[in-house]
Amino acid sequence: MTSSIDNQIALSYANSMKVPSNLSNANDTKLKETTDKFEAFFIKKILDVSLKNENTLFQKDAGDKIYNSMYNDAISNAMGGKFGFSQMLFDFLKDRG
Repeated sequence: MTSSIDNQIALSYANSMKVPSNLSNANDTKLKETTDKFEAFFIKKILDVSLKNENTLFQKDAGDKIYNSMYNDAISNAMGGKFGFSQMLFDFLKDRG
């Protein structure tokens, strides 16, 4: 018996989370976008390691790696900027000037 994750519920929950909008100028907006992208990259690396499919029951075909990479990329981009790591990094870099 395998357990599956309902991705639609997870993504709708992530999209419902509020992201603070205290961006005062264009530089803050660019910095926030960059920190969100970094968080998405970080999440993708975690997903790549944790969702590694080592099922030996079925043969691997050429599209498996591409599909899994695209899936992890889509999930990480949807979740980027919503875990709090991005906001913490944004605040740190903004204070450092």
